[in-house]
Amino acid sequence: MATRIREKARARQKNKDTRPRAIARYVRMSPRKVKVVIDLIRGKRVGEALSILAHTPRAAAEPVTKLLKSAIANAENNMNMNQDNLYVAEVYANQGPTLKRIRPRARGMAYRIRKRTSHITIVLDEIKE
Repeated sequence: MATRIREKARARQKNKDTRPRAIARYVRMSPRKVKVVIDLIRGKRVGEALSILAHTPRAAAEPVTKLLKSAIANAENNMNMNQDNLYVAEVYANQGPTLKRIRPRARGMAYRIRKRTSHITIVLDEIKE
């Protein structure tokens, strides 16, 4: 069983360098809110994904749009790929560190406020035709 895990890890490592990506770390938004937006663009062509994000009325659409444009620029400038042939292969939001704040409450108690952050990753790939 461990042999198969090593094979998968080698395949991931080999494929990792060939696909353009962009990562936004410590975005001051809950991953739960970001996942609603990134589910809309997963598997779509980049032009279609940008237009979907432009018309999405959620706060998470702005950082995801910025990140997608960064991934497209990485593909064009670093890997000489054409924007028309790109699609969103992978997109995910992981939880980052949580900022903990205190709010005073009645009878001298304290109420903890969790300000969550997220790490958003977009991986693009070329359409094989």
